[in-house]
Amino acid sequence: MIASAKPAPISHAEWQTRIDLAACYRLCALQAWDDVIYTHISATVPDEPGHFLLNPFGYRFDEICASNLVKIDQHGQIVGDSPYRINVSGFAIHGAVHAARADAHCVMHLHNDHAVAVSALPQGLLPLSQHALRFYEQIAYHDYEGLALTPGEQTRLIERLGDYPALLLRNHGSLICGRTIAEAYVLMDTLDKACRIQLLTQNSEQTPQMPAADICRKTHQQLLGDGSPEGVLEWPALLRKLDALDASYKN
Repeated sequence: MIASAKPAPISHAEWQTRIDLAACYRLCALQAWDDVIYTHISATVPDEPGHFLLNPFGYRFDEICASNLVKIDQHGQIVGDSPYRINVSGFAIHGAVHAARADAHCVMHLHNDHAVAVSALPQGLLPLSQHALRFYEQIAYHDYEGLALTPGEQTRLIERLGDYPALLLRNHGSLICGRTIAEAYVLMDTLDKACRIQLLTQNSEQTPQMPAADICRKTHQQLLGDGSPEGVLEWPALLRKLDALDASYKN
């Protein structure tokens, strides 16, 4: 295992966040959720309101490590000295969500294939699996408006997201809000599986069977449990997997 080498100016809390965020990028790369150098996962910097960590533009997800994440402000401007640059326009979605949602300490926006495919279906995500029931009546949709995210579209996106944990951007991708980095990753994994299962089901010649609405609501509440952030048990297991493969994300 590669030991962490925390630069002196960075607090212990920020360094741990950097390690977790870098791990999240690497895990997404393992799932093939990356899109070369595009899409982003952002996280708030502990004890520094209005400051966030983001991947350096031009680097693949599997190249991200704790030390090359870039600290930025809410306008996408780099804080302090950094040899890297960021995709300012790419942070537009993240910046808007972070500003509107104090609970969203990690925002994931991906172009994962299964989610893009389901986002393009008129009915969106259907309650065809237990994975999908995690988002039953708790997922929003935002219609495609082109590449550039204007201030007006930012407002519309935030209004549609509301306080939901997930949003599908039609013909574009997925978005997850997590109270922790671990929760964001686990929720994205659940959403991606739900989308994949739906596509497999709809590829069948038979009519899919869906649970009754009352069962869907009951199961959703069971999956939420006591409402604590998800991923507490899963995250250490995922990190052990990553450490066994390549622990350089901690550098």
